[in-house]
Amino acid sequence: MIMAAAKLNEPARAEGPHIPVLLDRILAEIAPVSGDWLDGTFGAGGYARGLLDRGAASVIGVDRDPLALEMAEAWRAQYGDRLKLVAGEFGDLDDHARSVGYDALDGVVLDLGVSSMQLDLAERGFSFMRDGPLDMRMSQAGMSAEDLVNEAPEAHLADILYHYGEERAARRIARAIVAARKGARITTTAALAKIVEGCLPRPKPNQSHPATRSFQALRIAVNDELGQLVNGLLAAERILREGGILAVVTFHSLEDRVVKRFMQLRSDTGGGGSRHAPERARQTPSFLQNTRKAIAPSPEEAAQNPRARSAKLRLAVRSGEAAPAPLDFSALGLPPLEVT
Repeated sequence: MIMAAAKLNEPARAEGPHIPVLLDRILAEIAPVSGDWLDGTFGAGGYARGLLDRGAASVIGVDRDPLALEMAEAWRAQYGDRLKLVAGEFGDLDDHARSVGYDALDGVVLDLGVSSMQLDLAERGFSFMRDGPLDMRMSQAGMSAEDLVNEAPEAHLADILYHYGEERAARRIARAIVAARKGARITTTAALAKIVEGCLPRPKPNQSHPATRSFQALRIAVNDELGQLVNGLLAAERILREGGILAVVTFHSLEDRVVKRFMQLRSDTGGGGSRHAPERARQTPSFLQNTRKAIAPSPEEAAQNPRARSAKLRLAVRSGEAAPAPLDFSALGLPPLEVT
């Protein structure tokens, strides 16, 4: 989908400055910064600029949102040919790296989910806090949230809300959506948020908005975010050279579970065994982890940037010892749901 011309050609801007989450912690963990990196979720360019300013030789910025790359034109020249921008999905990041001349990388960073820029622009349709068209497409192409909400069968909608949003009232909300769309097509974020609100109790102070989980679920489905995540992790494994760093920032439990289990599986050496479990075949890990514990924002960062509160950072280092092996997708904790 291509949004109305005014949305792309006018200098739309998000409200307030974009603050990259956990950037300082990433830079501290990988110091000294050097080599060639790929930022697979380029967005407003915060990670890319941070890496370049700290000493990266080059950064490839990949984003499927045309607006992100368009907005970078205002400042990219200061980095010359050290910054290369590619339009595309990070699930194909190894192909994107090769397309601009890189056969191996020293680091890959992924900042998952929706960007502040996308949330703050009402016309993108990601936020229930700002009324706009019910869109949610990061690439501005393909199936929109409006299409999904108005055309998907009730059972499929319920599955999306339950598995991707962990919404306990999924069936009740799906039933209400189907009932509402019989009268008129649901076309705006405000209209959908009102339907969801009518299915749930009024939130208590400091609780999230009732539509939070439903909007998350639809966004994940529309953009195939979990499929992109798995493909991106595998692509990073293929393109990272020995000693290359994979840094992933997640914002909800579904994403974090997939990243955590991927890194655990790929850093596992096998062996072990006890009276409760058989010994597993020895294997050479493709990644190494100094710690398996996720890194959370500091209290200071969480106070400065509320969107950082749920963030988790996980890092792994490419061992260089093993060629990428087939992945057991069932072990990643992916929801048992396909969105077409």
